[in-house]
Amino acid sequence: MPVSGNLFLFSPSNPSLHMKYDSRQVYSPEADTLLLLAAARAEVRPGDRVLEVGTGSGLIAAEIARITRVVATDINPHAVLCAGKAGIDVVRTDLFTGIRGSFDLVLFNPPYLPTQPEERIDDWLEYALDGGKSGRAVIERFARNVGDVLAPGGRILLLISSLTGLSEVQERFAGRNYSAGIAMQQVVEDEVLYVLKIIRKDQDTQDSGITGTTGTTGPGVV
Repeated sequence: MPVSGNLFLFSPSNPSLHMKYDSRQVYSPEADTLLLLAAARAEVRPGDRVLEVGTGSGLIAAEIARITRVVATDINPHAVLCAGKAGIDVVRTDLFTGIRGSFDLVLFNPPYLPTQPEERIDDWLEYALDGGKSGRAVIERFARNVGDVLAPGGRILLLISSLTGLSEVQERFAGRNYSAGIAMQQVVEDEVLYVLKIIRKDQDTQDSGITGTTGTTGPGVV
């Protein structure tokens, strides 16, 4: 199925994929998933072209697809199969490599846990968890290149943790001419989860729905 005339979707029934699906290799929806979903529901507009990077189980993409068209990606073939079974248009790729076209809203729940080399586990689920030593390795790659798929006036919702370093992530985006404010936040045990709404600095920030550091809470969060 083509998207914007150039993008071709990965089909979970593709006979070129020879592997046994293992649900244990797919990140199950947790508090971070639900917080990003709440922020996405509040942000998305009918008619938006939406890209979810790292879709995992496909829960967020499936819910937002009730409102507007969504394309999703994941590097994990088990996640691609899982999301495909949920009816999601999904591409197996690293972040948005090879994706052509632009999107009004980009969603990403990245691997954000600081992880030392000796802590790494050599499996597909690790791609959903391992953020490198700082927790920002994948986020920094995302920040460098997300502009390639972001439409003029486009918005990004990025889920991070206090373990990742809120100010450090905001500084990375500021250095690339983006404003990153808190759209929602939630305390979960010994960390704080944040959804950052990120827009280009040259966009009109009136009614942008972002704040500097305090943010707003979503349904049922503190």
